[in-house]
Amino acid sequence: MALAYDGAIQRLIDAFSRLPGIGPKGAQRIAFHLLSAPESEAQELADAVMEVKSKVRFCEICGNVCETSPCPVCVDPRRDRGVICVVEEPKDVMSIERTREFRGLYHVLGGAINPMANVGPEDLSIAGLLERLKGDEVKEVILALNPNIEGEATTTYLSRLLSPLAIRVTRLASGLPVGSDLEYADEITLGRALAGRRDA
Repeated sequence: MALAYDGAIQRLIDAFSRLPGIGPKGAQRIAFHLLSAPESEAQELADAVMEVKSKVRFCEICGNVCETSPCPVCVDPRRDRGVICVVEEPKDVMSIERTREFRGLYHVLGGAINPMANVGPEDLSIAGLLERLKGDEVKEVILALNPNIEGEATTTYLSRLLSPLAIRVTRLASGLPVGSDLEYADEITLGRALAGRRDA
């Protein structure tokens, strides 16, 4: 039988190992780093976690993370209000912003269609997107979802849903590897994919 650490240190290792991208060994390294770090460093981490939980919320318009809603992107008068880029998660907004190629608005779905995980269209912020498309201000919707099975399923669903509307629906051009996430794409590849988008 494998031995586990006792009490607080094991609880900390377990807590870190539940975070995405951190396995048991990584969780153990982080826990022991904090154990040997000055108390001020551990307190700074704890304060940062509590501050993000108390201050950060989701924008009432686009669904991006922000401290004041509407978010800075939605209230920026310099943004092109005729183009909305649809992404899966708030982190994808930052990936696209780093390219400096896009000056429109965003809409965060909060995930992708995934029947294996019981995530259907009704679990995503699709109704909010349709609400934003009422009127004639929006001329184009860019579907910038991850190039994996779930992202492709969601892109296909949204393409069919939006096709009756008098709005151009485009998707990112090829160049992004299938099975990867936007978060890991470099700025040049993502920028070229955004600039070379095509009809969905």
